[in-house]
Amino acid sequence: MGHRTQALFRDDSYLRETEAAVVAVNERGGIILDRTIFYATSGGQPGDTGAITLGDGRRIAVAATVTGETKDEIIHVPGQDQPAPQAGDVVKLAIDSERRHRLMRMHTACHLLSVVCPYPITGAAVAEDDSRVDFDLPDSGFTKEDVTAKLMDLVRADHPVFTRWITDAEFAANPGIVKSKNVRPPSGLGGIRLVCIGDDESVDSQPCGGTHVARTGEIGDIHIGKIEKKGRENRRFRIRFGPPPQA
Repeated sequence: MGHRTQALFRDDSYLRETEAAVVAVNERGGIILDRTIFYATSGGQPGDTGAITLGDGRRIAVAATVTGETKDEIIHVPGQDQPAPQAGDVVKLAIDSERRHRLMRMHTACHLLSVVCPYPITGAAVAEDDSRVDFDLPDSGFTKEDVTAKLMDLVRADHPVFTRWITDAEFAANPGIVKSKNVRPPSGLGGIRLVCIGDDESVDSQPCGGTHVARTGEIGDIHIGKIEKKGRENRRFRIRFGPPPQA
């Protein structure tokens, strides 16, 4: 039976440092804590990297963060040749904050793209510089320039971004809030976590367990780098940071 890790990032994506206690170290050296600020790979967003500092000052580089037997068990994967903590150790955590913030900005941008292109999502991958969202879309009829302009309108409007929780029963009564064609919302969290954009959720609201910025204006300049045909009814939109390159 897996352990349960308190995921502090679900309530505050901006936490960068905290203390925690080591619960266990698994047979592969993965470190399990009672609580963490490290996001674990899920929903297309990669897990955090950073460091765990032991009480004697030794530093453990965290190369990846993944889930274990359940979504509630978060495993911190150390790099090669790192010190090993012991169960019960009190440690300090610090994520790679610059990398996390880029992922927060990009993940929020992907949500905006699902507003501009309101079609079922067939796949997605969030990365630091170049992310993708795939839509069930036979003939896009979209251009990079038009989608970029609409995305930037939403960014410049500086809409608030926030989370709220609904019960499983509330979700069952409104399953249409799921935009993904094949993936169900994260379960086992005591309810369904929604990421909402705009006053009174006027721009968007969808289930998501990822980390996001507090306002759309924080995303900064983004553009669509490419729209690709990936099958008869699949179009892949690639989002990149920065203004569109000049022709």
